[in-house]
Amino acid sequence: MTPRLLPLVATPRHGSRSRMTCHYRCNDACDAPVPNQSDNPRMRDLVEGALARRSVLKGGLGAGALVVGGLTGVAAAAPAAAATTAAPTPAAAGAAAGRTRDVGRAAFTPVAPNRADAVTNAPQFTHNVVIRWGDPVEAGAPRFDVHAQTPEAQALQFGYNNDYVGVLPLSGRSALLVTNHEYTDENLMFPTGEYDDATIKKIAMAAHGMAVVTIERGRAKGSWIRSDHRRAKHNRRLTVHTEFAFRGPAAGHELLRTAADPTGTRVLGTFGNCAGGTTPWGTVLSGEENFNGYFDASGPVDAANATSFKRYGLATAAATNRGWSSVDERFDLAKHPHEAYRFGWVVEVDPYEPGSTPVKQTMLGRFKHEGANVTISDDGHAVAYMGDDERGDYLYKFVSADRFRTGDSRSARTHNKALLTKGTLYVAKFVGDGAGDGEFDGAGTWVALTSDTTSFVPGMSVAEVLVNTRLAADTVGPTKMDRPEDVEPNPVNGKIYAALTNNSDRGVKYPTDETNPLASSMVRSALGAPLTSKSGNRNGYVLELTELGNDHTATKFTWDLFLVCGDPEAPETYFAGYDKSKVSPISCPDNVAFDAVGNLWISTDGNVLGSNDGLFRVPVSGPDRGRVEQFLTVPFGAETCGPLVTEDQLSVFIAVQHPGETDGATFETPSSTWPHTDGFPRPSVVVSYRR
Repeated sequence: MTPRLLPLVATPRHGSRSRMTCHYRCNDACDAPVPNQSDNPRMRDLVEGALARRSVLKGGLGAGALVVGGLTGVAAAAPAAAATTAAPTPAAAGAAAGRTRDVGRAAFTPVAPNRADAVTNAPQFTHNVVIRWGDPVEAGAPRFDVHAQTPEAQALQFGYNNDYVGVLPLSGRSALLVTNHEYTDENLMFPTGEYDDATIKKIAMAAHGMAVVTIERGRAKGSWIRSDHRRAKHNRRLTVHTEFAFRGPAAGHELLRTAADPTGTRVLGTFGNCAGGTTPWGTVLSGEENFNGYFDASGPVDAANATSFKRYGLATAAATNRGWSSVDERFDLAKHPHEAYRFGWVVEVDPYEPGSTPVKQTMLGRFKHEGANVTISDDGHAVAYMGDDERGDYLYKFVSADRFRTGDSRSARTHNKALLTKGTLYVAKFVGDGAGDGEFDGAGTWVALTSDTTSFVPGMSVAEVLVNTRLAADTVGPTKMDRPEDVEPNPVNGKIYAALTNNSDRGVKYPTDETNPLASSMVRSALGAPLTSKSGNRNGYVLELTELGNDHTATKFTWDLFLVCGDPEAPETYFAGYDKSKVSPISCPDNVAFDAVGNLWISTDGNVLGSNDGLFRVPVSGPDRGRVEQFLTVPFGAETCGPLVTEDQLSVFIAVQHPGETDGATFETPSSTWPHTDGFPRPSVVVSYRR
């Protein structure tokens, strides 16, 4: 049986994403009813007020501008220009920056927008492919053959659509590369007619999950290559069938119990893994995101689950785009409704202990996790920041009850690996400052949902808050955001940066606010068309959040929109006050990272400005604050994932996800063949470095 292909269409549904990407990655989420039907305030309302004030102060945004008053009664955030901890930048470092290999300080010629089927670096840099879909990972893995693939082979090989990238040190010149494998695209993976439907599904299941791969430094300074998998004792694949353990207060709760696991403490597999983070104690966190699209129902679903399933976008109809229930009954909600509660968590993997059981940390809540990133507060608490990647959902943070122990002893590491099991989970509520200063800024509060011992949501136990975190958060009035994706603390200035990718329904289904400012009538549609009432927030924002006293355990914060992305010539865009004539156009920020001097690196997903997606470097302080420069672009149809700048600042890793995933493309008629080793595309991890 051939894979079910999507109908050919000429235009994408949302942004520049193809229908294939929407279908396979997020189960056409933008076409489904909005999961969050609460009356909670929206970020867009706050930002629209700020835009209106900017319009008055700076001469207007044109006929499309909307005027909405700001909110009052809260302390104003520090002005964007008052950022602290100035980091060296190319402009500040002078001519010496031109030849340095330090990617945080090096001057480079920004990459121009393009549609090339290649990774295009700034001319001062080059790159090499580290590992591709199908390359061997575990000992015994056979040579990849797309015409003779099996589920057993794929379970030993590098999976499909790599997303998060982590690099952890080993001895000497070696390191451990840890990646996610978020989803599969059967249109591009399988030659038509060569596999039956059940085999396709089983191979796809093995292509999901995560990989741990030993790599080593290459001959060129900053380059990395894959080590011989036959002698790499740390190498490991995690798939839909790998056993995980639940940890934290919800472990063992009745909603996590199934016929196969009556204890509610063990679960098979992880999938939909998007971004992640490396912890200070040397483990990797991975976020289970679009898990809802993997379940279907062969019949009526128990009404006791209806409210939760609807809030999480779970299908209760007979068919989904995956149909995994036909080869694994646990994905049938009519027969095993509790199986869905076992996904949507943050996964923690110890890459240094390949025989260890990975865990799902219930104390971090259950929602569409983009990822989780941990920092240590001044008084030693582990603090994790997280986004729920859905239109109209929320930002979260967790503060551990216990304190981090320094040192590499086994006892210290064992203690630290338990830090995410006890503490307090919060959700963010934003308020605009209402000042006539033309800035997108305001204040906010972290609202406690539950600790490991006490629920702060009336009528819900601790475990119920953690299993149905979205429903719990709805009751405390947090702010609806425009697809909050990667949320990371900057290790240099201590501020938190969040990628708010886009929301084409701003001004249609979602009102604006000062933190989600762009109404549909305020932004350009794709390809430079005039302002249109159907455009929405198509280019996204980058939010900058400062905890009170720069204390990550604080419950108060101030915020500003560091970037309002888009075409620099468009009046609504904003680049932290930097000269808009000197920046690269940027659209749809997705993941963020930092280098050793504190520069922000942004990868994009869904560029609507007529170019491939890419990676950008942006100083966050000093005279170049807000200077967006494009470092590279990815191949046609691909998304830029990762990214990661190594501690020595010699290497920049990215994951090239779904190259050639364009409408109408098939295995036989691909729109990309990158990395050009075969006649079909292969998602891969790439490292860039100085020529």
